[in-house]
Amino acid sequence: MIFDFFNTKSKAVISMAHIGALPGTPLYDSDGGMPKLIEGVVKDIENLQQGGVDAIMFGNENDRPYKLKAPQEGIAAMTAIITAVKPILTMPFGVNYLWDPCGSVAIACATGASFAREIFTGLFASDMGLWEPNCADALRLRRTLGCQDLKLLFNINAEFASPLDTRSIGLRAKSAVFSSLADAILVSGPLTGQPAEQADLRVVRDAVGDVPLCANTGVNLDNVRDVFSVADGCVIGTHFKVDGDTWNPVDGERVKRFMDVVNSIR
Repeated sequence: MIFDFFNTKSKAVISMAHIGALPGTPLYDSDGGMPKLIEGVVKDIENLQQGGVDAIMFGNENDRPYKLKAPQEGIAAMTAIITAVKPILTMPFGVNYLWDPCGSVAIACATGASFAREIFTGLFASDMGLWEPNCADALRLRRTLGCQDLKLLFNINAEFASPLDTRSIGLRAKSAVFSSLADAILVSGPLTGQPAEQADLRVVRDAVGDVPLCANTGVNLDNVRDVFSVADGCVIGTHFKVDGDTWNPVDGERVKRFMDVVNSIR
């Protein structure tokens, strides 16, 4: 079992609802404003839910270039958007504000999310500069806000970055569970939409034992059987988009085709 709140007991599929660029970011559409952002997310949610995924995670992938600390206007806008679309959700949802653990936890608690994903541990050289997550502050915030049931998904090898920690990925994963109380471990590829190494998934699987393990990027029709031979689930965004382009809307037919294969694996 992954988590009690998922609709399946095995091989969970967490799908991404990528919100358009938020207010204050370079790509924000000030003419369309918040109504256009909400409209776009609603369409993606409808296609994802009709396709049969197990959970939806809201993310601000369009806020390029990324910041390591969420600005106040970003937290406010993302919270407002999720709150606006909650009435149409028929499944559990999660939150990830790139790349801020405390921001992600804050939005998740404010909106009633079941889980949050982020880089919680480690030290990285990244496109955004020196990256030092604040896991302790995020878990303390979860406690302060009274959201102990909020599950935290630890992405341990960040996209757009290289770890400065010289320990093996298996040891870093095991340490995140032991010292930082990770509820689940996620393994990523080098960039959004690029798959994690199968060898990395196997090493982490051996290291974390029964702790849920998910592939975080690059899962598609061609590799999902191999991924699910090791992992308990996956996070999937790019493959569900029109033409497999991260920045396009969700393609409902691609979702259905993928979930047909997943259901055959289950």
